[in-house]
Amino acid sequence: MNTPPSPPGAERTDESAVHVGALVPLSRPGWVEAGQHLLAGLELAVGDVNDAGGIVGRPLELVVRDTAADPQRAAAAVDELAGLGVAAVAGEYHSVVARAAAARADVLGLPFLCSSAVLDALIEQPTKWVARLSPPQSRGWQLYADFLLGAGHSRIAVAAQPSVYWASGTRILRDYLAPRGGTVIELDMSALSPTAVCDALVDNRATALLLLVGHPDPAVPIVKSVRHDKRLAEIMIGAPAGQPEFAEWAALLGDDGAAIPFLRYLPERLSPLGARVETALRERLAEAPSFVAFEGYDTVAVLADVLRSHGTDRARTAESWPRVAVDGTRGQIRFSRTPGISVWQWARTPIQVVDRDPAEPSRFRVLHAG
Repeated sequence: MNTPPSPPGAERTDESAVHVGALVPLSRPGWVEAGQHLLAGLELAVGDVNDAGGIVGRPLELVVRDTAADPQRAAAAVDELAGLGVAAVAGEYHSVVARAAAARADVLGLPFLCSSAVLDALIEQPTKWVARLSPPQSRGWQLYADFLLGAGHSRIAVAAQPSVYWASGTRILRDYLAPRGGTVIELDMSALSPTAVCDALVDNRATALLLLVGHPDPAVPIVKSVRHDKRLAEIMIGAPAGQPEFAEWAALLGDDGAAIPFLRYLPERLSPLGARVETALRERLAEAPSFVAFEGYDTVAVLADVLRSHGTDRARTAESWPRVAVDGTRGQIRFSRTPGISVWQWARTPIQVVDRDPAEPSRFRVLHAG
């Protein structure tokens, strides 16, 4: 298996530094904008840690690897990083990629703090090596289903591509909605064009369409087709996976991209630390930071606290997950065992359903929270 190319300068490491591997999608078909935000948060936090004295006087340094949304590439990167002697691995946005990374980390005995991937079954068997900041998909998508029911939607179509992540989302929605009077209608996007999606929505009398597909394609063409079909003027489009969070969505869709509710993992109010970090991230990114950037920052904040308290021994890091109590940008972070989840989980991750305001698409409206 070929080792993925390293970012420029990635190997010029400080011998005295504490090294942490960072898995980030920075090239297609990965969601590059999400990767850039995740990396910005990771890097900002590393700078803050080092400004405050590092890890007991030693600088903290990231060793970044681009996963490009490729599970095999991520697994190879975990092998490489383990060989380079990193104290832990952090990051990743795509769930299927994080799952591959978690499996390798578990086999190698390498602590992995997952920043942003939500798949419930991040690893098949319970492991002490992996912890996660983002909420399980079931918790977020059930909250989204509650929002749909509260908004009066019981006939819900899902335009889904083949993937473990999308299939898991569809199952969560169906299992939650069916006992509550809701119906989930699956539209197979490996077989349907955006125009055919419109016809299927009319035929099935759906009142909501959820985009369980990649961005920008086919999400953007589907939105344009639905928005401009006069038969579907009343239909709600939703995107639980968060596609409208990023500026690229607004740039590609303009007004058509507004009023499409999605999930994001932010509280009603950021902590004082979060407010300071938001300002710094906005400057670093030259745009409003997404929740993914805050996930990146919180990841390093947790790892720095663990490494300061327990040293860089990998086994001691893994044993410390249940003792973590870190004030992050979005609240206090503690890990626990959650029924049905095989990793150490931040159980109180804030969750919101938001959309872009049609009157001002750069502004977000909070529609539901939990």
